[in-house]
Amino acid sequence: MRLSNRPTRYVTTASAVAFLTAASLVTASGAEVAGKPAVTADPLSTWQTDGIVWSLAYAGGVVYVGGTFDHVRPPGAKPNEKEIARKNFAAFDAATGELLPCTHSFTGGSSTVRALKASPDGKVLYVGGSFSHVGKTGVASAVALDTADCSLRKDFRPAMSAPVHAIETTDKEVYLGGAFTFVNGETRNYIASFTPAGSLLPFRADLDGTVRAIAAATEHRKLIVGGSFNRAGGERSRALVALNPSTGSTVATYHRWLPRRSSVKSLALDGNNFYLGAEGYGTGVFDGRIAGSLSDDSMVWKDTCLGATQAVVVHKEVLYSGSHAHNCFDTPGGFPEHNNRQHFLAQSVHNKHILHWFPDSNGGLGETAGPRALVMAKDILWAAGEFTEVNDKPQQGLTRFGAGPDTGAPEEAPRLTATDSGGGKVTLSWRAAWDRDDAELKYLIYRDGRLVASPTQRSTSWDRPDMQYTDSVAPGSRHKYAIAVTDGDNTSTKSATIEVTAAAGAQPAGEL
Repeated sequence: MRLSNRPTRYVTTASAVAFLTAASLVTASGAEVAGKPAVTADPLSTWQTDGIVWSLAYAGGVVYVGGTFDHVRPPGAKPNEKEIARKNFAAFDAATGELLPCTHSFTGGSSTVRALKASPDGKVLYVGGSFSHVGKTGVASAVALDTADCSLRKDFRPAMSAPVHAIETTDKEVYLGGAFTFVNGETRNYIASFTPAGSLLPFRADLDGTVRAIAAATEHRKLIVGGSFNRAGGERSRALVALNPSTGSTVATYHRWLPRRSSVKSLALDGNNFYLGAEGYGTGVFDGRIAGSLSDDSMVWKDTCLGATQAVVVHKEVLYSGSHAHNCFDTPGGFPEHNNRQHFLAQSVHNKHILHWFPDSNGGLGETAGPRALVMAKDILWAAGEFTEVNDKPQQGLTRFGAGPDTGAPEEAPRLTATDSGGGKVTLSWRAAWDRDDAELKYLIYRDGRLVASPTQRSTSWDRPDMQYTDSVAPGSRHKYAIAVTDGDNTSTKSATIEVTAAAGAQPAGEL
């Protein structure tokens, strides 16, 4: 069922002394109770790529980037401007965003790096995808680098029969998942386990379809695996299964959690739960996020958004995701179907509530999915994918969101209209603005350059209420009014002024 994209509007009135909106009282508690993201919606200065970024990893103050691209370019540079060669792999200082000299050329196959993951101690970076060479060295879609000097290790050289899409590491194992069915000439159906030095382990899961995400819950002795398979070890388990991390035997199945045409694209863990992002094709699919209990394998919550979730990551009790979310109307804090897509979301890990954090990108290149990968680098959220714009400004392939301060002023500052209501009453009207970080905004109303009222109102980009303020002045007097809006840290420029004469009778006074 397609919902109307017309936002609900609230008309509010106030005196010069007090301003109260029923809408604010009704909606104020939800997002506040659910929590607040630890990063702002304002992107930090970040390098760009000339193609798609599929994967990100963080280790030792460095963010590693893998994908399908030929060059990177500095922040603000246009395509083909100031480009530096980087063939499907690059490294950046996680804090400053600066490009680092660590570089290797991944070529052959489809010349794509699809998966990156560092060892728990950060000393080794494992790389997977579809490639036959790293520089001049022949390989088979999976290698490892020493992070200390970015050198290619000689010990981790498995021979994969098809692309690698997912990597997970523990102190004792390295798990590769993908589209392969043979590893080093031995049968391994879509997932395999290795020692950190590259020896193939006897672990076998015998899945029947591609693995796209792996998360090791070592304290719970579970390996959570997601992808596009239907069976695991002979048991039905649509797109999601928990395996014994040593043997590969099935520990838990979640067959009814996802419909047949949905697959799991990403997994994340915290101390209590695992979280998945799903993508579906056709009608009746699931495209959103699910939280599951690591202790008893029960479903904690499941949201209702559509929009092919590609990436999830957890940070300080907030689940961040990359998708092209739409029709989230039935999820707390969500939005109805409308013309726009929301490519980044933040949700409370406790109750799936969508929090007021709305940076955005466009769909971009390729399948126009927007974000494809997320990683936390201490307190900075790195995001990557197909996008070519972030917050309506050019930015290709990569972006970052930091802990603050909030630097973004509210969007679409209001414009005033005015009506003389008679008896020295002037009624000002405007449509609420909205802000990417803050649900509640304050409106600064100026009469003849002096602040006379500062009402507040909650709003979102899809629900911008109509607002009013009634001012009392001397009958027959003429005044100039203007309005600005602030989120508490950043204030928009004042609107153009509007002149109003307060006549004895009610009549239109002016409009801008």
